[in-house]
Amino acid sequence: MPLFGNTFSPKKTPPRKSASLSSLHTLDRSTREIELGLEYGPPVMNIGGQSWKFEEGQWITESGGNASGRELQRLKKKNVQLEEENNLLKLKIEILLDMLTETTVEYHLMEKEVEDIKTQHRRKK
Repeated sequence: MPLFGNTFSPKKTPPRKSASLSSLHTLDRSTREIELGLEYGPPVMNIGGQSWKFEEGQWITESGGNASGRELQRLKKKNVQLEEENNLLKLKIEILLDMLTETTVEYHLMEKEVEDIKTQHRRKK
């Protein structure tokens, strides 16, 4: 017999109201974009004082055309030159690190030899 009366019995939940009272879901996409301000343009950015817009998978200048062919070739050539210079510098760093490692090993070996000679000299005395 329960101490405080009847066993647990939850209240009945009220029936649900309709999902939405708004009529926006009945509007077509273009009307919703106009009403809600969801009209996005293509991405635009400003680099070096020149405005670029992304359209049809390519960046196009706001003046209407692509960058000139000469400028594009010049930039590609400069890019290749900088990549080659970067690779050369990476190689130089690797060589310098190898030289530093070799010098450090030689130093430690010489230091160990000096310690060995000192201990042998002390034993003779």
